[in-house]
Amino acid sequence: MFDLVRNNKKFIQLVLALIMLPFALWGVDSYVRTGSSDGVATVGGTPITVGEFQQALREQQDRLRPQLDNVGQDVLDSPEVRRGVLEELISQRLLALYASQSKLMVSDEALVRFITAVPSLQEDGKFSRERYQALVSARGMSVEMFESQVKRDLVMQQAMIPVGNAAVSGRIPSDSWLAAQLEEREVSETLLRAEQFAADSKPDAAAIKRFYDENRQRFEKPEQVRVEYLVLSQNKLIENAKPGDEEVKAWYKSNETRYKQGEQRQASHILIRADKSAPEADVKAGQAKAEQILAQLKANPADFAKLAKQHSQDPGSAEKGGDLGYFGRGMMVKPFEETVFSLKENQLSDVVRSDFGFHLIKLTGVRAEQVRPLAAVRDEIVAEMKRQAGTKLYAEVAEGFANIVYEQSDSLKPAAEKYGLTIQASEWIAKGGQSVAPFTSPKLLQTIFSDDAIKSKRNTEAVDVGGNTLVSARVTEYRPAALEPLESVSNAIEKVLTRESAITQAGTVGQAQLDKLKKGEKVNLTWSAVRPLSRMHAPNLSAEARNAIFSVSTKKLPAYVGANAPGGFALYRIDTVKPFDSTAGGDVASRSQALRQHYGQVIAQEDLMGWLAALRQRFPVTINTAALERK
Repeated sequence: MFDLVRNNKKFIQLVLALIMLPFALWGVDSYVRTGSSDGVATVGGTPITVGEFQQALREQQDRLRPQLDNVGQDVLDSPEVRRGVLEELISQRLLALYASQSKLMVSDEALVRFITAVPSLQEDGKFSRERYQALVSARGMSVEMFESQVKRDLVMQQAMIPVGNAAVSGRIPSDSWLAAQLEEREVSETLLRAEQFAADSKPDAAAIKRFYDENRQRFEKPEQVRVEYLVLSQNKLIENAKPGDEEVKAWYKSNETRYKQGEQRQASHILIRADKSAPEADVKAGQAKAEQILAQLKANPADFAKLAKQHSQDPGSAEKGGDLGYFGRGMMVKPFEETVFSLKENQLSDVVRSDFGFHLIKLTGVRAEQVRPLAAVRDEIVAEMKRQAGTKLYAEVAEGFANIVYEQSDSLKPAAEKYGLTIQASEWIAKGGQSVAPFTSPKLLQTIFSDDAIKSKRNTEAVDVGGNTLVSARVTEYRPAALEPLESVSNAIEKVLTRESAITQAGTVGQAQLDKLKKGEKVNLTWSAVRPLSRMHAPNLSAEARNAIFSVSTKKLPAYVGANAPGGFALYRIDTVKPFDSTAGGDVASRSQALRQHYGQVIAQEDLMGWLAALRQRFPVTINTAALERK
């Protein structure tokens, strides 16, 4: 199964593009557990709870926020985003139920092989225990939790891979699609710009007034406030914590066992595959071959690397002469590990049987147990001490902060002085508009625009804005919602109407000229230089223009088409058609091969979506629309 994963990376990327939320957030057991039906959806009778949905939504918003500059919380919490997150959760649940029903599983031995082969966990081509432990710690997990979740992820992949492998695109449709994508058309163009018609497109006062009356909501200024506010953040408390040298030394001494690195051994092996489920004849043949190689090694021990390259069926180590690098206990399957840790340096083992087959093992190095020195782990200790101190302090002061801003609600100053915080002032914040942190929190915005906050101008309650952060604010200025008068917006309306009318006129004139060209009549136009275009390469063209150019019949040339363009209407003349040459070599051949692969991926994606649709029939889906809506 893991060979399939490694050999189907493009399909896995496709799957991950469809199923964006990481499986490791919840795991298979939480997908298939029973519980209250009071959730946002049920899949096959199992609920997707409001808590699961909210957690997934927050994760998705955190991923989107850096990609979408200055986007307000309303956009990130829109019905489209919420429904998209739910659909992703439903797809994951369908996969989990299918995997559970199909009794798919991943063995401990297979998990070890997979993790040790991850490139980012290797150093100088060998598995690094230190990198692995750093990765697990960065995720805030124990090794057991991390490995359990990786195993669950792989079960999901195991369920999906056969669907991708079963996708067949077909040579004839693939060739037709490829020919269409790589056909070139030599095109020249001319643009009728809206500015040419602006002088004849001025609206009168009645049109401006009518637009104003019909679009009053566009000219309404929402409520606005300015506030002063305090932020109590656990992360800031962590940053401010400064453990002293003696404290660091005391920590190191009391936690010395955490920095012990157990004995590690380096070994090389030759593997003759014979899985535990292999037929008896294959097992006997594998054992016989392993014993034959063992006899050769006993006669010529120096030939181990040579024979490993020649015979070993472990692709990860064969090219390295069988070298597996250094590893500690718990990293290899039990029979293999027991043998390695029983050998003396440079000693050769007998034939060893594991679930993977038959091994011949040579111990090539031993690193005794050692304790990492304080200098090597100092930064790690300081970070941990700061985290613990900041977390503890936040837990201690959060309640007190909330109490003081409430009890002394006429000013933020007492809370600022007590907890060493800075009172900050905001710019104007519009109700329902875009804002910056911490005013991206819907709950905080709702609080500062409440009647009590605006009328009394007292401190708001301490609002949890996420990320272990509390904010209390006090309104200092208020502007009510108001409709801008017609006089102040009439110039802007005139520009809008002039532009719209000019674009319409450009389209009308352009369409008339296009009709004449199609009839063979002469039209006085200035055409641009000819340029070759294809469906795959049509720079600076809108989708509408590209579709028009490549959908028009070219039986008679030149052929003419028109399309709306930014700022006007464009006419295109197709002079020459150059069909794709499937016999061409070089770059063309490599491009066509890449496109064939892309076409196969599209077919695989369609098959996957169809399969997920079929799973919805097997595991019926119901959605609680009321629970899905933003509260």
